[in-house]
Amino acid sequence: MPPGCRTTLPPGVHGYVMQRNRTGGLHHRPGDEDGCLDISARPSQGHEGWRTPTLEDTDLPPIPSESITDYSQYGAIAHRENMARPGVDDIDTDNDPDRKQGSHDHDDEAEKPKDLSWKQRMQHATWAWFTLTMATGGIANVLHDVPYRFKGLYTIGLIFFLLNIVFYLVIWAMIITRFVLYPWTFKASLTHPTESLFVPAFAVSFGTILINIVEYGAGEVGAWLHRTVVVLFWIDCGVAIGLSIAIYLILWSTLTFTIARMTPVWIFPAYPLLIMGPHAANLSDKLGGAMSQAIRIIIAGFTIQGIGFLVSLTIYSAFVYRLMTQKLPAEPLRPGMFVSVGPSAFTVSGTIGMAQNLQKVIASSPTYEFMDVPGLLAARILRLCANWMSLWLWGLAWWFFFISLLSNAQCIRTDHRMPFSMTWFSFIFPQTALTTATFAIAEAFNVNAIRVIGCVMTVILILAWAVVVACMIRAIVNKQILWPEKGEDKTEGGFKPIQRTKTNQSRQEAGSQA
Repeated sequence: MPPGCRTTLPPGVHGYVMQRNRTGGLHHRPGDEDGCLDISARPSQGHEGWRTPTLEDTDLPPIPSESITDYSQYGAIAHRENMARPGVDDIDTDNDPDRKQGSHDHDDEAEKPKDLSWKQRMQHATWAWFTLTMATGGIANVLHDVPYRFKGLYTIGLIFFLLNIVFYLVIWAMIITRFVLYPWTFKASLTHPTESLFVPAFAVSFGTILINIVEYGAGEVGAWLHRTVVVLFWIDCGVAIGLSIAIYLILWSTLTFTIARMTPVWIFPAYPLLIMGPHAANLSDKLGGAMSQAIRIIIAGFTIQGIGFLVSLTIYSAFVYRLMTQKLPAEPLRPGMFVSVGPSAFTVSGTIGMAQNLQKVIASSPTYEFMDVPGLLAARILRLCANWMSLWLWGLAWWFFFISLLSNAQCIRTDHRMPFSMTWFSFIFPQTALTTATFAIAEAFNVNAIRVIGCVMTVILILAWAVVVACMIRAIVNKQILWPEKGEDKTEGGFKPIQRTKTNQSRQEAGSQA
């Protein structure tokens, strides 16, 4: 042991911790003899001199309990002495990611602009903006399924449907403007660890609009609309399958995610698949006598719905594992927990709707046989199985809903902070699926109490939609969104946009030349 280091520990204890070399930039302080272990410094992964315990450590002699107590007391005294010495930080910020990140935060704060034009703010119009249209279209879908009808309810739903189309076109204009003015942001949006997860939101919004077209337009316009929506259904099938595969492949080949940062938003690339069941259910109900066409649509919808749910089920397990090992997500990420409600809820509403329509379609031709079974009997069996299977999934959706609700309720307290982001629309869209699933269960089992619960949920959803939209407008005015380092395109996880990286490199080159 170097001279000047006094400790009551036996010499063998020093074999458990490797000595840490001091950085060259630090000044020598009285009492800090070279080679002494500075036990006041908190261990941080990446510090030179600290090591991870290995299996060989179990072969070392045990530390007496008295020595551990003395060691802890010595560490507390040294910590107080070091805290009393002003101006010296014994932590190597180059190797400490927390300190290093803190220094970068100060640099970023200094670089943040005070004012930007709307043209410049369009650079931060991310794919997550399509969550607005997902929520608005979901409200229109819920209003169409309300079992207790009154005069004007159709008109209210139609207003939400038309408003959703306007939102959809405006958001596309914002996204296109961003990519035209800042072309490098297109690739960055596909490889960003957060924004890339929201790319499929435009396809989910497109599918929701197609569902609303069937609900509010079929029988009101003409026969040409039936042919159009059938073609659009098959296009939507191709887009949903291709996009979900492409996005997951891009994520898996360009990014590395950690379980500590996992949220149900990882399910988002599968969401285009999850609305194909409800789409097929609504469309097959409007085709009338086109039995073969309706059956093909139901089979396709059920198949794609199953793919989406099973993919989501695998991510469910990762999410539960993350909760067991890392506790709840950070408060700004908790609205995304509601995304876990969607897969089960969409599957319930789609499966029950398709099974019900299959019976209607087959009953129109009593002599029809389905898979070598009399058609009407086969349809009844399938409907019975679908209804009972859906009870499990409906219960699972409610379970995730209450987990998400109570987790977010903790953030209501005054000492907590949840800044607005576009993921707040997760308060709306997955719950619209849960509401339509509740109506489907009530219809399948003819329970009026469940219908009333669905109606209450509908009123709450409309109020929540209005609150979130108001918060969105307020966030735009207060520069909380559409602003550098404020949205889903912010620098995180080591990811930096190309343009910003080039700017930093040019500054370094200019400094070296000077």
